[in-house]
Amino acid sequence: MMNKHLYPDIEPFKHFFLETGSQHKVYVEQSGNPEGIPVLFLHGGPCSGTKPKHRCFFDPDIYHIILFDQRACGQSTPFGELEANTTQDLIDDMERIRLQLNIKQWLLFSGSWGSTLALLYAQQYKKTVAGMIIRGVFLAREKDLSWFVKEGVNAIYPEAYQNLLTSLEEHKIDNLYNTLWGDDEIAVWRVTKAWMQWSGQVALGAEYRSEGVPEHISSRMVEQVKMELHYAKNKYFVAENQVLEACVELQDIPAIIIHGRYDLVCPIEAGFSLAKVLPQAEYEILPTAGHIAQGQEMIHALVSATDKMAEELTQQ
Repeated sequence: MMNKHLYPDIEPFKHFFLETGSQHKVYVEQSGNPEGIPVLFLHGGPCSGTKPKHRCFFDPDIYHIILFDQRACGQSTPFGELEANTTQDLIDDMERIRLQLNIKQWLLFSGSWGSTLALLYAQQYKKTVAGMIIRGVFLAREKDLSWFVKEGVNAIYPEAYQNLLTSLEEHKIDNLYNTLWGDDEIAVWRVTKAWMQWSGQVALGAEYRSEGVPEHISSRMVEQVKMELHYAKNKYFVAENQVLEACVELQDIPAIIIHGRYDLVCPIEAGFSLAKVLPQAEYEILPTAGHIAQGQEMIHALVSATDKMAEELTQQ
Protein backbone atom coordinates (compact mmCIF):
# COMPACT_ATOMS: atom_id res chain seq x y z
CA MET A 1 0.00 0.00 0.00
CA MET A 2 1.32 3.42 -0.93
CA ASN A 3 2.05 5.88 1.84
CA LYS A 4 -0.36 8.76 2.16
CA HIS A 5 0.95 12.32 2.33
CA LEU A 6 -0.37 15.62 3.59
CA TYR A 7 -2.86 17.35 1.33
CA PRO A 8 -1.57 20.45 -0.51
CA ASP A 9 -1.23 23.76 1.31
CA ILE A 10 -4.48 25.67 1.54
CA GLU A 11 -5.42 29.16 2.70
CA PRO A 12 -8.41 29.93 4.93
CA PHE A 13 -11.53 31.26 3.26
CA LYS A 14 -12.47 33.08 6.48
CA HIS A 15 -11.11 33.90 9.90
CA PHE A 16 -12.44 35.79 12.92
CA PHE A 17 -11.85 36.43 16.60
CA LEU A 18 -14.34 34.73 18.88
CA GLU A 19 -15.77 36.83 21.69
CA THR A 20 -15.64 34.86 24.93
CA GLY A 21 -17.31 37.12 27.47
CA SER A 22 -13.87 37.78 28.98
CA GLN A 23 -10.73 39.66 27.99
CA HIS A 24 -9.81 36.74 25.71
CA LYS A 25 -10.41 36.87 21.97
CA VAL A 26 -9.87 33.51 20.30
CA TYR A 27 -8.53 33.20 16.75
CA VAL A 28 -10.66 30.91 14.56
CA GLU A 29 -10.15 30.08 10.88
CA GLN A 30 -12.01 28.05 8.29
CA SER A 31 -10.66 26.38 5.17
CA GLY A 32 -11.64 23.64 2.74
CA ASN A 33 -15.27 23.06 1.76
CA PRO A 34 -17.74 25.22 3.72
CA GLU A 35 -20.46 22.64 2.94
CA GLY A 36 -18.26 19.69 3.86
CA ILE A 37 -17.86 17.57 7.00
CA PRO A 38 -16.99 19.92 9.87
CA VAL A 39 -13.76 18.98 11.65
CA LEU A 40 -12.24 20.83 14.61
CA PHE A 41 -8.46 20.67 15.00
CA LEU A 42 -7.31 20.66 18.64
CA HIS A 43 -3.66 21.57 19.03
CA GLY A 44 -1.40 20.43 21.84
CA GLY A 45 0.60 22.25 24.44
CA PRO A 46 -1.23 23.46 26.38
CA CYS A 47 -0.87 26.70 24.50
CA SER A 48 1.27 25.77 21.49
CA GLY A 49 -1.02 27.20 18.80
CA THR A 50 -1.95 26.10 15.27
CA LYS A 51 0.19 26.12 12.13
CA PRO A 52 -0.74 26.30 8.43
CA LYS A 53 0.32 22.66 7.90
CA HIS A 54 -2.39 21.57 10.34
CA ARG A 55 -4.96 22.24 7.61
CA CYS A 56 -3.30 19.64 5.42
CA PHE A 57 -4.36 16.49 7.28
CA PHE A 58 -7.79 16.80 5.66
CA ASP A 59 -9.12 16.45 2.12
CA PRO A 60 -10.17 20.07 1.40
CA ASP A 61 -12.85 18.94 -1.03
CA ILE A 62 -14.57 16.88 1.65
CA TYR A 63 -13.86 18.65 4.93
CA HIS A 64 -14.89 21.99 6.41
CA ILE A 65 -11.62 22.51 8.31
CA ILE A 66 -11.78 24.59 11.51
CA LEU A 67 -8.63 25.57 13.39
CA PHE A 68 -8.45 27.73 16.49
CA ASP A 69 -5.71 28.95 18.78
CA GLN A 70 -6.61 28.21 22.38
CA ARG A 71 -6.81 31.14 24.79
CA ALA A 72 -3.73 33.38 25.02
CA CYS A 73 -1.62 31.53 22.46
CA GLY A 74 -0.93 31.67 18.74
CA GLN A 75 -2.92 34.55 17.26
CA SER A 76 -5.41 34.70 20.14
CA THR A 77 -5.19 37.74 22.40
CA PRO A 78 -3.99 38.85 24.87
CA PHE A 79 -0.99 36.56 24.47
CA GLY A 80 0.08 34.88 27.69
CA GLU A 81 -2.95 35.93 29.75
CA LEU A 82 -3.52 33.35 32.50
CA GLU A 83 -6.64 34.82 34.07
CA ALA A 84 -9.84 33.08 32.91
CA ASN A 85 -7.65 30.48 31.23
CA THR A 86 -8.68 27.02 32.42
CA THR A 87 -9.60 23.72 30.81
CA GLN A 88 -13.31 24.46 31.20
CA ASP A 89 -12.82 27.86 29.53
CA LEU A 90 -11.29 26.11 26.51
CA ILE A 91 -14.15 23.62 26.34
CA ASP A 92 -16.63 26.51 26.53
CA ASP A 93 -14.79 28.20 23.64
CA MET A 94 -15.13 25.07 21.53
CA GLU A 95 -18.87 25.05 22.08
CA ARG A 96 -19.07 28.79 21.30
CA ILE A 97 -17.32 28.13 17.98
CA ARG A 98 -19.77 25.33 17.12
CA LEU A 99 -22.77 27.50 17.89
CA GLN A 100 -21.42 30.54 16.05
CA LEU A 101 -20.73 28.45 12.93
CA ASN A 102 -24.15 26.77 13.25
CA ILE A 103 -22.68 23.26 13.21
CA LYS A 104 -24.85 20.41 14.42
CA GLN A 105 -22.10 17.78 14.69
CA TRP A 106 -18.39 17.75 14.02
CA LEU A 107 -15.38 15.47 13.98
CA LEU A 108 -12.72 16.17 16.61
CA PHE A 109 -9.10 15.77 15.46
CA SER A 110 -6.71 16.02 18.37
CA GLY A 111 -3.19 15.41 19.59
CA SER A 112 -1.44 15.34 22.97
CA TRP A 113 -3.08 18.01 25.19
CA GLY A 114 -5.66 18.41 22.43
CA SER A 115 -6.67 14.78 23.02
CA THR A 116 -7.49 15.67 26.63
CA LEU A 117 -9.71 18.51 25.43
CA ALA A 118 -11.40 16.30 22.83
CA LEU A 119 -12.34 13.67 25.41
CA LEU A 120 -13.52 16.22 27.98
CA TYR A 121 -15.56 18.12 25.39
CA ALA A 122 -17.16 14.89 24.14
CA GLN A 123 -18.06 13.97 27.70
CA GLN A 124 -19.94 17.27 28.10
CA TYR A 125 -21.35 17.61 24.59
CA LYS A 126 -21.69 14.02 23.43
CA LYS A 127 -24.49 14.64 20.92
CA THR A 128 -22.42 17.19 19.00
CA VAL A 129 -19.49 14.82 18.34
CA ALA A 130 -19.70 12.77 15.14
CA GLY A 131 -16.36 11.07 15.70
CA MET A 132 -12.89 11.46 17.21
CA ILE A 133 -9.35 11.00 15.92
CA ILE A 134 -7.04 10.97 18.91
CA ARG A 135 -3.25 11.06 18.54
CA GLY A 136 -0.71 10.79 21.34
CA VAL A 137 -3.17 10.30 24.20
CA PHE A 138 -2.66 12.53 27.25
CA LEU A 139 -4.91 11.70 30.22
CA ALA A 140 -3.79 14.51 32.57
CA ARG A 141 -3.21 12.17 35.50
CA GLU A 142 -0.66 12.79 38.25
CA LYS A 143 1.53 10.01 36.88
CA ASP A 144 1.49 11.55 33.40
CA LEU A 145 2.97 14.78 34.72
CA SER A 146 5.33 12.95 37.07
CA TRP A 147 6.68 10.92 34.15
CA PHE A 148 7.63 14.13 32.36
CA VAL A 149 9.06 16.20 35.22
CA LYS A 150 10.01 13.81 38.03
CA GLU A 151 10.50 10.07 37.65
CA GLY A 152 10.25 8.63 34.19
CA VAL A 153 11.75 10.10 31.05
CA ASN A 154 14.58 11.65 33.11
CA ALA A 155 16.11 8.16 33.09
CA ILE A 156 16.29 8.29 29.29
CA TYR A 157 17.69 11.82 28.96
CA PRO A 158 19.60 12.31 32.24
CA GLU A 159 21.92 14.97 30.79
CA ALA A 160 19.06 17.16 29.61
CA TYR A 161 17.24 16.62 32.89
CA GLN A 162 20.30 17.65 34.87
CA ASN A 163 20.44 20.83 32.81
CA LEU A 164 16.83 21.55 33.84
CA LEU A 165 17.60 20.89 37.51
CA THR A 166 20.65 23.14 37.38
CA SER A 167 18.45 26.04 36.24
CA LEU A 168 16.29 25.79 39.39
CA GLU A 169 16.62 27.03 42.96
CA GLU A 170 18.54 24.45 45.00
CA HIS A 171 18.60 22.32 41.83
CA LYS A 172 15.27 20.75 42.82
CA ILE A 173 12.41 20.10 40.41
CA ASP A 174 9.92 21.00 43.16
CA ASN A 175 11.12 24.60 42.73
CA LEU A 176 10.12 24.73 39.06
CA TYR A 177 7.03 26.88 39.57
CA ASN A 178 8.54 29.09 42.28
CA THR A 179 11.54 29.90 40.10
CA LEU A 180 9.51 30.60 36.97
CA TRP A 181 7.06 32.85 38.83
CA GLY A 182 9.76 34.41 40.99
CA ASP A 183 11.16 37.96 40.99
CA ASP A 184 14.66 37.04 39.79
CA GLU A 185 14.46 37.91 36.10
CA ILE A 186 17.73 36.19 35.23
CA ALA A 187 16.53 33.00 36.93
CA VAL A 188 13.25 33.20 35.01
CA TRP A 189 15.12 33.44 31.70
CA ARG A 190 17.41 30.60 32.74
CA VAL A 191 14.59 28.19 33.62
CA THR A 192 12.61 29.19 30.52
CA LYS A 193 15.53 28.23 28.30
CA ALA A 194 16.17 25.00 30.23
CA TRP A 195 12.50 24.02 30.01
CA MET A 196 12.43 24.66 26.27
CA GLN A 197 15.53 22.51 25.86
CA TRP A 198 14.11 19.74 28.04
CA SER A 199 10.67 19.60 26.45
CA GLY A 200 12.17 19.86 22.97
CA GLN A 201 14.50 16.94 23.61
CA VAL A 202 11.73 14.72 24.98
CA ALA A 203 9.26 15.59 22.21
CA LEU A 204 11.67 15.35 19.28
CA GLY A 205 13.99 12.60 20.46
CA ALA A 206 16.77 11.95 17.95
CA GLU A 207 15.50 14.81 15.77
CA TYR A 208 16.20 17.39 18.50
CA ARG A 209 18.86 20.01 17.82
CA SER A 210 19.90 22.22 20.73
CA GLU A 211 20.69 25.10 18.39
CA GLY A 212 16.95 25.32 17.75
CA VAL A 213 16.55 27.06 21.12
CA PRO A 214 17.56 30.73 20.78
CA GLU A 215 20.50 31.97 22.82
CA HIS A 216 18.52 34.99 24.00
CA ILE A 217 15.15 34.41 25.67
CA SER A 218 12.31 36.79 24.83
CA SER A 219 9.40 37.80 27.04
CA ARG A 220 7.09 35.95 24.66
CA MET A 221 9.03 32.72 25.27
CA VAL A 222 8.69 33.22 29.02
CA GLU A 223 4.94 33.73 28.62
CA GLN A 224 4.70 30.61 26.44
CA VAL A 225 6.39 28.43 29.06
CA LYS A 226 4.33 29.98 31.84
CA MET A 227 1.13 29.17 29.94
CA GLU A 228 2.16 25.54 29.58
CA LEU A 229 3.14 25.19 33.21
CA HIS A 230 0.09 27.16 34.42
CA TYR A 231 -1.94 24.13 33.40
CA ALA A 232 0.50 21.63 34.90
CA LYS A 233 0.66 23.59 38.16
CA ASN A 234 -3.13 23.40 38.42
CA LYS A 235 -3.23 19.69 37.52
CA TYR A 236 -4.91 20.63 34.26
CA PHE A 237 -8.01 21.76 36.16
CA VAL A 238 -9.44 18.22 36.29
CA ALA A 239 -9.87 15.64 39.03
CA GLU A 240 -7.46 12.73 39.18
CA ASN A 241 -8.35 10.15 36.50
CA GLN A 242 -11.42 12.17 35.50
CA VAL A 243 -10.68 11.99 31.79
CA LEU A 244 -10.41 8.21 31.66
CA GLU A 245 -13.24 7.37 34.05
CA ALA A 246 -15.84 9.46 32.21
CA CYS A 247 -15.08 7.77 28.87
CA VAL A 248 -17.70 5.16 29.75
CA GLU A 249 -20.18 7.69 28.32
CA LEU A 250 -18.50 7.72 24.89
CA GLN A 251 -18.99 4.11 23.80
CA ASP A 252 -21.11 4.89 20.74
CA ILE A 253 -18.89 7.61 19.24
CA PRO A 254 -16.70 6.37 16.34
CA ALA A 255 -13.07 6.82 17.32
CA ILE A 256 -9.57 6.15 16.01
CA ILE A 257 -6.72 6.17 18.52
CA ILE A 258 -3.20 6.54 17.09
CA HIS A 259 -0.13 6.33 19.32
CA GLY A 260 3.58 6.15 18.56
CA ARG A 261 5.43 3.35 20.34
CA TYR A 262 8.31 5.75 21.02
CA ASP A 263 6.23 8.64 22.31
CA LEU A 264 8.18 9.80 25.37
CA VAL A 265 5.95 12.80 26.16
CA CYS A 266 2.80 10.68 26.43
CA PRO A 267 3.89 7.07 27.00
CA ILE A 268 1.90 4.45 25.12
CA GLU A 269 0.35 3.17 28.36
CA ALA A 270 -2.07 6.10 28.07
CA GLY A 271 -3.18 5.04 24.59
CA PHE A 272 -3.49 1.44 25.78
CA SER A 273 -5.60 2.52 28.78
CA LEU A 274 -7.89 4.65 26.62
CA ALA A 275 -8.36 1.84 24.10
CA LYS A 276 -9.43 -0.48 26.94
CA VAL A 277 -12.24 1.87 28.04
CA LEU A 278 -13.24 2.63 24.41
CA PRO A 279 -13.38 -0.92 22.99
CA GLN A 280 -15.32 0.29 19.95
CA ALA A 281 -12.39 2.47 18.90
CA GLU A 282 -9.85 1.48 16.28
CA TYR A 283 -6.49 1.44 18.06
CA GLU A 284 -3.32 1.76 16.01
CA ILE A 285 0.18 1.54 17.44
CA LEU A 286 2.87 3.01 15.20
CA PRO A 287 6.02 0.90 15.74
CA THR A 288 8.66 3.58 15.11
CA ALA A 289 6.79 6.89 15.60
CA GLY A 290 7.27 9.28 18.49
CA HIS A 291 5.20 12.13 19.87
CA ILE A 292 4.97 14.77 17.18
CA ALA A 293 2.65 14.68 14.18
CA GLN A 294 5.52 14.44 11.72
CA GLY A 295 7.34 11.67 9.91
CA GLN A 296 5.99 9.40 7.19
CA GLU A 297 4.59 6.72 9.50
CA MET A 298 2.61 9.23 11.57
CA ILE A 299 1.42 11.33 8.63
CA HIS A 300 0.25 8.22 6.76
CA ALA A 301 -1.72 7.07 9.81
CA LEU A 302 -3.35 10.45 10.42
CA VAL A 303 -4.30 11.14 6.80
CA SER A 304 -5.59 7.57 6.48
CA ALA A 305 -7.71 8.19 9.58
CA THR A 306 -9.27 11.40 8.21
CA ASP A 307 -9.95 9.72 4.86
CA LYS A 308 -11.56 6.74 6.60
CA MET A 309 -13.70 8.97 8.84
CA ALA A 310 -14.81 10.92 5.77
CA GLU A 311 -16.05 7.70 4.17
CA GLU A 312 -17.87 6.59 7.30
CA LEU A 313 -19.48 9.95 8.03
CA THR A 314 -20.69 10.53 4.47
CA GLN A 315 -22.40 7.12 4.54
CA GLN A 316 -24.42 7.93 7.65
